[in-house]
Amino acid sequence: LLLMGIASITVAILAGGHARRLGGIDKGLHRLRGAPLIAHVVTAIDEIPAPDHVRNGRDVLILANRNVDMYSRYSTALPDAVDSGEGPLAGIVTAFLETTTPWILTLPVNRSNPPSDLWQRLHWAIGDAVCAVAYDGAHRQPLFALYRFDLEASALKAAKAGLGPQAWQDQIHTLEVDFDDRRESFANLNNEAEFSAYAGAANE
Repeated sequence: LLLMGIASITVAILAGGHARRLGGIDKGLHRLRGAPLIAHVVTAIDEIPAPDHVRNGRDVLILANRNVDMYSRYSTALPDAVDSGEGPLAGIVTAFLETTTPWILTLPVNRSNPPSDLWQRLHWAIGDAVCAVAYDGAHRQPLFALYRFDLEASALKAAKAGLGPQAWQDQIHTLEVDFDDRRESFANLNNEAEFSAYAGAANE
């Protein structure tokens, strides 16, 4: 196990794509406003406050199957520990296998501004569920999710069956949490046009 620091939560950034839409450049390493996207994501995570009663902070783990050394400049980075084709569930499994914190919060690398109250709202809402996931008012956002620590076996079984995160979430006790008021935080950055439009909007 990768015994990370004493923390209440591991924030797992899912960066395991195949860079097909950006001419071979990883989304997380594509530059946005003068810095790689991963730098913006890590900065945003640092600014997400913990729930009031959680005092031990967080660890940040980047799951990436390419350019692990480059991602390691920003936080601990690891390749997927299992092979489930092209799906991000492999990265989620790796987070369960490699950390020991009681909570795992997942984020995709291709959003630079996750909701500032993401962890607080998911944690407050989760209740007896084992997973709380953001709902943007129109769709579930399955990669923006908070999990309890003891889902390793379930996630691994689903990954080996070729399931994606949403299909696996449908199998476990998952609660959708309304983030309709933060819908802009879930906008994808997948190609040059989206990166350019996002950078332009930020400069207005």
